[in-house]
Amino acid sequence: MTKQIQDAYIVAASRTPIGKAPRGVFKHVRPDDLLLRALQAVVSQLPNLDPALINDAIVGCAFPEAEQGGNVARMALLLAGLPDTVGGVTVNRFCASGLTAIAMAADRIRVGEADVMIAAGVESMSMVPMMGHHPAMNMKMFTDEHIGMAYGMGLTAEKVAQQWKISRVAQDQFALESHRRALAAQQAGWFDDEIIAVDVLESTPNLLSRTIDQKTRTVKQDEGPRADSTIESLTKLKSVFAAQGTVTAGNSSQMSDGAGALVLVSEKILRQFNLTPLARFASFAVKGVPPEIMGIGPKVAIPAACQAAGIGQEQIDWFELNEAFAAQSLAVIQDLGLDPAKVNPMGGAIALGHPLGATGAIRAATLIHAMRRNQLRYGMVTMCVGTGMGAAGVFERV
Repeated sequence: MTKQIQDAYIVAASRTPIGKAPRGVFKHVRPDDLLLRALQAVVSQLPNLDPALINDAIVGCAFPEAEQGGNVARMALLLAGLPDTVGGVTVNRFCASGLTAIAMAADRIRVGEADVMIAAGVESMSMVPMMGHHPAMNMKMFTDEHIGMAYGMGLTAEKVAQQWKISRVAQDQFALESHRRALAAQQAGWFDDEIIAVDVLESTPNLLSRTIDQKTRTVKQDEGPRADSTIESLTKLKSVFAAQGTVTAGNSSQMSDGAGALVLVSEKILRQFNLTPLARFASFAVKGVPPEIMGIGPKVAIPAACQAAGIGQEQIDWFELNEAFAAQSLAVIQDLGLDPAKVNPMGGAIALGHPLGATGAIRAATLIHAMRRNQLRYGMVTMCVGTGMGAAGVFERV
């Protein structure tokens, strides 16, 4: 018997603020604690939906070890107080982990295997650094540049800048605009609908009393955007990946900590519990590219995702294009002829941060709320992925 493909709808989408790593507001906050906060937030937004109906939770994490190891998905679900019956699995596609989790959750609903799913992402780059604590790559990575280059992310950005002729000036201007847009969005309160506050307990030694003073700090907004960023300050920064390069800390994404979560349901659940859908998950695509120019990945993933959704690229009203590096973002915009005004209207990872496995879920929350606020029909989350991939997902406001 052939099952009919059904639609998957997002009915809740929230995220934590994004903290700077490794010395930002969440430097002492465990990733499972960040994730549980996001999980609790989305579940609490659906008071009429029994959490026991949740079939499974899929959580993206780029480096699932140490504090975010041991199947962080299941650990956070238990810590969040969800029913024991709710399963949890952690998935890894590096920077596309969170978006992949959404696509996998949607697929379970589409094929009729589930009616209620959680999709999420988490990453603490303060506690688990890039490549993890004990990287152990295959030694062949060091004898084949085509493979090995995938692990020098900055060098891949330099290669993209060279091949696509993206100047240092263009990269710095793009970075400055990311900060300008992010700050404007913060000041306008455009992130308020998606961000849930996180309380951080801060402990300070009191040398006079020989005690530990503790206070709770409530974090309500992203830490990354810089009001003092100028084209002059960006221009002074030295390249960090190549001696005569153009990629700097200022025109690259920030290392970050954060988490995001979404609840997806079938149409049956929508009707049964009279839920209001925020968006429909329309399509997902992932494509491979040469690892040494991994940043160009969205160039091939975006058309594939549009084709899968049955729409043209011109119908996308809002692109959340993860700014791993200004160089690769500009190359993608240039080759696909994207309207810069539609790309990251509220800033991107250069200003807001890029907590790896959480980014897909975080950017999805941003997109979904922005589409509803601006009455837009189609939006996309897309990013390049280490080892040479691009991923893209299309969302439709309903």
